Amino acid sequence: MPRRTDIDSILLIGSGPIVIGQACEFDYSGTQALKALKEEGFRVILVNSNPATIMTDPDFADRTYVEPLDAGIITKIIEAERPDALLPTLGGQTALNLAIELAETGVLERFGVEMIGARLEAIRGEAAVPSSRRHGSRWGWLSPRSGYRITR
Repeated sequence: MPRRTDIDSILLIGSGPIVIGQACEFDYSGTQALKALKEEGFRVILVNSNPATIMTDPDFADRTYVEPLDAGIITKIIEAERPDALLPTLGGQTALNLAIELAETGVLERFGVEMIGARLEAIRGEAAVPSSRRHGSRWGWLSPRSGYRITR
């Protein structure tokens, strides 16, 4: 894929602390992405709430924000840094949900930030995990019976 010459700076949303159901491989993949983007000459901005991750090492991004992963805070970072693009696909479900919120509230459009890595429609489909059973059944995929129980 040819390098995009219309993009100079990219904001990457990290995954924050490890959460059950979200493995730590996002730190590894995010770190590799930061290295690759910098090698390609992009200015890389990282926001991640977990200072204990490898990706928050100062050598990996041009600017690192160790802040809560919250749409309001990310909006302020976007306003201050003015990235050309947002890359949310390396931060797990947390980053995907934030990308949806930033897009749907008009933040990305207001500041002229392009979402890269995946289209909003694709992220919405991924973020709607409970609907994956419904989507799979369209193609005849089988899924084990499941449910949840609340205990006291």
